[in-house]
Amino acid sequence: MSESANNTGIGTGTGSADTVAARLEKLRDARVVVTGGGGLVGSRLVALLREAEAEVTVLDRLDAYPEAAHTLFGVEKLGADVVVGDICDRDVVRRLVTGADYVVHAAAYADVAACTRRPDIAFRANVEGTQVVLEETAASAVRRLVLISSAAVYGDGDPGIRGPQVFHEDQQLLPVSVYANSKLWAEHQTRLLLGGTTGTEYAVLRYFSVYGDPQIPKPGSHSWMVAWLSMQARLGRPMQLNGGGVQVRDLVHVEDVAAATALALVEDGMAGQTVNVGTGVPTSVREVGELIAPHFPRSRFVTTPRPAGDPLGGYAATERCRELLRWAPRIDVRAGVERYVRWLSDTPQAVPEWLTESAA
Repeated sequence: MSESANNTGIGTGTGSADTVAARLEKLRDARVVVTGGGGLVGSRLVALLREAEAEVTVLDRLDAYPEAAHTLFGVEKLGADVVVGDICDRDVVRRLVTGADYVVHAAAYADVAACTRRPDIAFRANVEGTQVVLEETAASAVRRLVLISSAAVYGDGDPGIRGPQVFHEDQQLLPVSVYANSKLWAEHQTRLLLGGTTGTEYAVLRYFSVYGDPQIPKPGSHSWMVAWLSMQARLGRPMQLNGGGVQVRDLVHVEDVAAATALALVEDGMAGQTVNVGTGVPTSVREVGELIAPHFPRSRFVTTPRPAGDPLGGYAATERCRELLRWAPRIDVRAGVERYVRWLSDTPQAVPEWLTESAA
């Protein structure tokens, strides 16, 4: 895959009638609610939906990051109605989804380490909150809900296989973290509540490792390795390779993820389906560090223990994504990492104060 590939329906230049933008014309004047729409993926998704002339409402607590990190994502500037609120607030959720055509449920306590430390918060956000959204969506005339899940549901995959594994949507799921378990529950509950006679379709997307500007790390987290490693190198600190960096990730750029999510709202074949959103290319954590290192001449590595709940990982089977979404990602990891490092160099103020202070 190449960053210069045409942004077409299947990523191979099938003609202007099949571009993502052309296919999203179905959303013109549609009302779309995006829970968690103030974050990295959510803000990119909202931008695509607004370009398609959809009416977008965002429901987000806007407290996922310390300091003013949400201003980097800039969802307030996209022409959406931004409601600062909680998905556990049934009255707010009911008010927003009533009359909506589509719902993207992306709001979650979306951090493996944080969910491990505070499973009570993870339960409230990822289980109780999801239940509220599903119940209110089922009670409304919503056409389709897209649930954002995670490749974390695969855990370490088949324990009998050594080396990088490809994860298929229909394989056995063995989550190894609180976060992953909450996402798997959300998938099952979505099928139970929306898979019958409610009149609302559903689609489930399992995101692999999302990265891209303006992503920034959270304190106490070991997720978002492109951001973590890049900022460590920029601050002159050694890049930490948890467990030696042997873990495999399928790094998929945020622009590609947003496009896939928008298409999941309109593609007929996605009704009732679960699809991986990844590139199908395995990349180890160490390989990511080695892509970053040339941009920072004094960079170096240090090996640290692998955190609890951090999966060995794998990469996405993409056949179902290509078939049902009629789409493939267009930004490969080398181009994406270079773009991120360039953004970080141009935007040094994006390094959060808590990280700068810890470096000092």
